[in-house]
Amino acid sequence: MSPLELTLLYLAAAVLGVAACRWARLPAILGYLVVGVLIEPHTLGWAVGQDAEGIKQLAEYGVVFLMFVIGLEFNLPKLHAMRQHVFGLGLAQVLVTMGVVSGGALLLAWLLPQHWPMSWQGALALGGALAMSSTAIVVKMMSDRLELESEHGQRIIGVLLLQDLAVVPLLVLIPALGSSPEDLLAELAVAGLKAVGLITILLWGGQRVMRWWLTLVARRKSQELFVLNLLLMTLGLAWLTELAGLSLGLGAFICGMLISETQFKYQVEAEIRPFHDVLLGLFFITIGMLLDWRLVMMQWPAVVILLVLILLAKLVVVAGVAALLGASAGTALRTGLYLAQAGEFGFVLLTLSNRQGLLAPELFNPILAAMVVSMLTTPFIIMASNRIVLRLVASEWMLQSLQVTRIARQSMDAAGHVLICGYGRSGQAMARLLRQQKIPFIALDIDPDRVRLAAAAGDSVVFGDAATTPALIAAGLGRASAVALTYLDPPSVLKALAAIRAHAPQVPVIVRTQTDRDLDKLRAAGATEVVPEGLEGALILAGHALALSGTPVRRVARLVQQQREQRYGMLRGFFPGADDDVSTDPMEEMRLGMFTVPTSMAGQSLGEVLNRLGGLRAISLRLPTGTPAMPDDAIVLQGGETVLLSGRPDALARAEHGLAA
Repeated sequence: MSPLELTLLYLAAAVLGVAACRWARLPAILGYLVVGVLIEPHTLGWAVGQDAEGIKQLAEYGVVFLMFVIGLEFNLPKLHAMRQHVFGLGLAQVLVTMGVVSGGALLLAWLLPQHWPMSWQGALALGGALAMSSTAIVVKMMSDRLELESEHGQRIIGVLLLQDLAVVPLLVLIPALGSSPEDLLAELAVAGLKAVGLITILLWGGQRVMRWWLTLVARRKSQELFVLNLLLMTLGLAWLTELAGLSLGLGAFICGMLISETQFKYQVEAEIRPFHDVLLGLFFITIGMLLDWRLVMMQWPAVVILLVLILLAKLVVVAGVAALLGASAGTALRTGLYLAQAGEFGFVLLTLSNRQGLLAPELFNPILAAMVVSMLTTPFIIMASNRIVLRLVASEWMLQSLQVTRIARQSMDAAGHVLICGYGRSGQAMARLLRQQKIPFIALDIDPDRVRLAAAAGDSVVFGDAATTPALIAAGLGRASAVALTYLDPPSVLKALAAIRAHAPQVPVIVRTQTDRDLDKLRAAGATEVVPEGLEGALILAGHALALSGTPVRRVARLVQQQREQRYGMLRGFFPGADDDVSTDPMEEMRLGMFTVPTSMAGQSLGEVLNRLGGLRAISLRLPTGTPAMPDDAIVLQGGETVLLSGRPDALARAEHGLAA
């Protein structure tokens, strides 16, 4: 197979694998691993010989760019803010896991020397590899589930950050472990001195040089030159560390750290992302290619046993350490469940250990298979984590009940209030406007720091996930006059809409989005109105442009309003006032009118009344008790309801006459 044909094969397989994972809402990394297993040389025989080796060498650059991105995201303020979770829980997890795995591996070597040949150097390297967890999978899943700011989410992020940092000394340690026993101490000392010396030189003068050089390149105002320069610096420092007898990844990590302290950090992140994603995808494909399924089938008992041991050992270690450091039983168990799998850096360290001869060939494949399968099971473990915690931790029911009770206590006397889901900038701006108009509101947010600060300032804010039914019901969903979903996360918004429509279909829901791409989907899910920020920004810009070009302000306002009316049903019309501009035909303007249904119409449906009046549309409906209801044509009127109608002035005049008591 020619290099071009092989490249096309890899690209086609990667596209299909990633597309399948996106369709199933799973991380793309799983697609790459499965693709690698399917096209590995032992399976279909498509990628054999020098071509496959060439692809593997190319994929090593994926690790280089992964380390570069980790270095780019590393900064001292972030590390200081999370120091308790990073250097407390994170450091303890890595050290204890390495100790447990190394001790277990040596115990197996002593009990089963024929089936588990393992030196102490190999056991230590294996402990380092299995101490890693998958940052890509776990962070993606937590982001989708809105758990990054939760108690267990903060602990998990701290552990993952420490694991990323721990890779650097492990990349130095493992090659040294591969030297002969008599030279081991000397090799470790030399590697350590090289690493410390090189890092000191680069960090001492590197930041100034990096800032000066990037500024010089940026002044040329050439994106092509900027990208070429990034590739040169990343691969150049990687080559420099390899020349010093260290790893390629260490140099890329240092390069990322140097750039993170400059003003070009975010531009660099955007420019390097395509190279990072594509090459990292190739790396995971080659990891899957290493897995020989024939050997796995022959050794499946060993693979299953190793898989169970890895998951249970890491679960117990992480949950135990988290509990010892003050986490509740439920939070500790969730943290353990999320971090029980192997990680992408574990593959890096395992393959490095194999190249150094630290692992016996007959052990490499079952260990690799167990690590791959552990990552494949992670999304399903995370999705089932809440059920597992509720089943195993009796106090978790009480903690969740207390949370719901706190929400219910806050909303106990509330009726006709606005329920704000998400108390970020948009939620707070809405709350200020409601407060000015003396309209009651209750806000839910999952950021404990934000809730604490806002509650201390006197805002009606409680901690709760708006995507969960108990929190919505406790916040008085059934008694609310409206619900506003102010956060920009479509999966969570759709989940919240489903819960709202299942328990309070009569309550109108306003949803905020960035664009109008998901407008139809959100309306179909039950949103009364969808407000795209992109559209609002475009209308404001257009309005300013028209005003500055000399268009009368009233005409600008009217044009902007007409554009809004094409998008928003709730804004199709306005309440007439004395200062309205009547320069245009008044019969062409949609107006709003509020009417009370007379008792003489009791027993008739809303649709029948509107058909008889003609040319009118019901915007909202409030029952005689004051409870809001959906203005459905099938609803049977009792008399005394208040209905907001939209229509032309002549139609509203007929309604005023027809609905007179």
